Amino acid sequence: MTNSMIDGRRADSARRRERVLKALDALLRSNSDITVSGLARAAKVDRTFLYRHRDLLERVHAAASAPPEEGRIAAVSRASLQTDLANALERNKRLTVRVRQLEKRLSQTLGEAAWQESGLGAPADIDQLQRRITMLEQELTDTRGQLEERSEELDAARAANRELTRALNQGR
Repeated sequence: MTNSMIDGRRADSARRRERVLKALDALLRSNSDITVSGLARAAKVDRTFLYRHRDLLERVHAAASAPPEEGRIAAVSRASLQTDLANALERNKRLTVRVRQLEKRLSQTLGEAAWQESGLGAPADIDQLQRRITMLEQELTDTRGQLEERSEELDAARAANRELTRALNQGR
């Protein structure tokens, strides 16, 4: 089922890619202004599709910055430039956050490796054994306390038996 979903997703992406290329050709032939938003609208895809496919985005930018053919007016709207800039800034922010996350993970991994290699940190199995020793020492202490209580009870029972035996023997 997963393979069919992947194949379907790839086929959908290929269809959208073909629509973008056809729309770009149509815009070039019609001498229309070429913008990311305009191309996305013409191809009936989301602008993010173009931003996810860098090769398509590069073609759009190349076509938009190409010198105008005769009769074609090269005008990039201020709104499309602001949109492109805003998208680039957002992408930059997301990438910056991701880089920080990866740097933090790398730092932790390298720190743990250095700590283990230096011999300063106890291996994981020694830490586990230390915890087990502590737990067993606590159990031993508890068991000794129970043994002392029972020994005292036994001594008290023996003393009571001796008293009873003396009382019985003296009564005869």
